[in-house]
Amino acid sequence: MNEDRRTQPPRTADERTTLTAMLQFQRDTLEMKCAGLTVEQLKRRAIAPSGLSLVGLVRHAAEVERGWFRNVVHGERSRSPWTPPGSTDWADFDVDDLDEDGVAEAFAVWRDECARARAVVDAADSLDDRGHVGEEAYSLRYVLAHMIEEYARHNGHADLLRERLDGATGE
Repeated sequence: MNEDRRTQPPRTADERTTLTAMLQFQRDTLEMKCAGLTVEQLKRRAIAPSGLSLVGLVRHAAEVERGWFRNVVHGERSRSPWTPPGSTDWADFDVDDLDEDGVAEAFAVWRDECARARAVVDAADSLDDRGHVGEEAYSLRYVLAHMIEEYARHNGHADLLRERLDGATGE
């Protein structure tokens, strides 16, 4: 695994800066866990019957970024690039047929969704700004905290996947 190039979140900052920096640290952690691996390693499943793989986690992260920031907070109705039209099934972890281009696309979509999410957060007036899923309201504060939790949980999975692949554990 490459050297740790994650930007450390500030130890003393306002709430918005702290939340966005912690989320970026988690994004950087996923990127670090995937660094230097081959396409086949990125696609390798954790253990049968799990569909969990590192590139699947990247696609899933793109989906939750898109879903929470673009659709919930920003009010868009964008759809997954991996779920066929008309389907309600999640296709994040369907990675067996990916080639080098498909893996590169997964990372490009994820990075784009992260950039779009940062733009949504930057444009918000307040952490109290709200988005909706049906009748349920969610504050931007909640979404940021939830996304930190989402990445932290899946980065734990990424730790185990990476260790199984090459013994690298990182921090």
